[in-house]
Amino acid sequence: MREAWRIQLARRGKRLAALAVPALLLAGCLGEQSSLLPGDAAKDGEIAPRISAVQRASDPEHQRLLSAFGGEYRAPATRAALEDIVQRLAKASAGQIGSYEITILNSPAVNAFALPNGRLYVTRGLLALANDTSEIASVLAHEIGHVTAQHAVQRAEKEAESALVSQVASQVLKDPTQGAAVMAGSKLSLARFSRQQELEADRISVTSLARAGYDPYGASRFLATLGRNTAFRDSGQQQSAGDKRLDMLATHPQTPERIAAVTAAARQIAAPGIGEHDAGRWLGAIDGLAYGDDPRDGVVRGRRYVNSALRIAFAAPDGFSLEAAQDMVIGVSANGAQALRFDSVKLKPEQSLESYVAAGWIEGVETTGIEKTEMGGQPAVTAHGKGSDWIFRLAAVQLGDRVYRFILAARGSSDPERQMRSIVESFKVLTPAEAQAAKPLRIRIVTAGAGETIADMAARMPDQDRPAELFQLLNGLDRGAALVPGQRYKIIGE
Repeated sequence: MREAWRIQLARRGKRLAALAVPALLLAGCLGEQSSLLPGDAAKDGEIAPRISAVQRASDPEHQRLLSAFGGEYRAPATRAALEDIVQRLAKASAGQIGSYEITILNSPAVNAFALPNGRLYVTRGLLALANDTSEIASVLAHEIGHVTAQHAVQRAEKEAESALVSQVASQVLKDPTQGAAVMAGSKLSLARFSRQQELEADRISVTSLARAGYDPYGASRFLATLGRNTAFRDSGQQQSAGDKRLDMLATHPQTPERIAAVTAAARQIAAPGIGEHDAGRWLGAIDGLAYGDDPRDGVVRGRRYVNSALRIAFAAPDGFSLEAAQDMVIGVSANGAQALRFDSVKLKPEQSLESYVAAGWIEGVETTGIEKTEMGGQPAVTAHGKGSDWIFRLAAVQLGDRVYRFILAARGSSDPERQMRSIVESFKVLTPAEAQAAKPLRIRIVTAGAGETIADMAARMPDQDRPAELFQLLNGLDRGAALVPGQRYKIIGE
């Protein structure tokens, strides 16, 4: 069976299946993708079972969100802190709709959402970036602002209008150029409307923060952290913020614009330093929160990938960085000249592993040099191929009726045979005990000692990419900042 695959040299960012959630019913404001919960009490930081698509059918939007973002993450202490904040904000907000319900999504993505019925959602990835109660309150106030301002209803009406315009343009206008111009103008109008909604929700959030007794400047601090997080992720993809171009169809204003707007709004209310910004309470609430990928979906530890659900592990060649996506792993060499992809497919009945590999699975690449071997004690096949600009090394290992596939591509005439051999030798089938031992990384709150530096804290996070920069990001610290002895900070550990 042939399947197209385009090599991507830029490190692939995560793209969760949030597009499955109807845009008309959902406002996602900050982003950069089982069974019902049992009634018994859960330990703090426990990952809840997956949610089945046929359950809770009376609330499909809620279900789609859970399915798109890894299910619900149960962290009683964190949830209790969030519920307290939501209650305070609800009392202070205009246009109270009744009650709000907060759900923590089991995703490392940085995002928050609101449904028109008052359901609020935050990912654990977002929670990790907040450093005090006013910062996380600004996120929740923003989402509540969308609900009270009925932005979802307004957007539904606007999208229906845009759809009508597009229909008219395609069916009535005979001039393709004129029709394209009308549709482009309609899309720009919708994007502009969305950005206006975001700015309005920002303004509402600042007012609500102050009314609820929180520091109104928490909104600007958290938006600044979001900007730094984006820059951190972009630099990890060998792409600077300056390389970005303004997307005229973006539904959100640029972060500097949002920061300027909320700062101006806060200045009209009070001088800095007024209102609650309790760092100790918030850090205590997120101590132990899972950070990064869920081991059931596969986690990256340096060059090593471990998937506890599939019970497999392997290591990328020296110099490679890995990114675990929802259904695959992408790797890129330091110089960008080699790319790695790992995924899986199901064998057809009566199809052998060797015949599957011989049929080829990369479009336009002839598979040759097929050899039988073993990977982790399991039957495997290796092969190679050549495209117009790339040399390929392929490996496939069979476990049951599934084939786990590795594609290693090198630009030019350099054969990546040695690198593929290292991958084959590293592949391992985990024992049940080893799979059970694969735990998520967690946020750990530590107290700085006298003389401790950012470098000291970074040394306590050896499995993280650019640990010093990550430590500064997580704690809202500027480059070269000095740690305060006795103050608590976030690090990432097991």
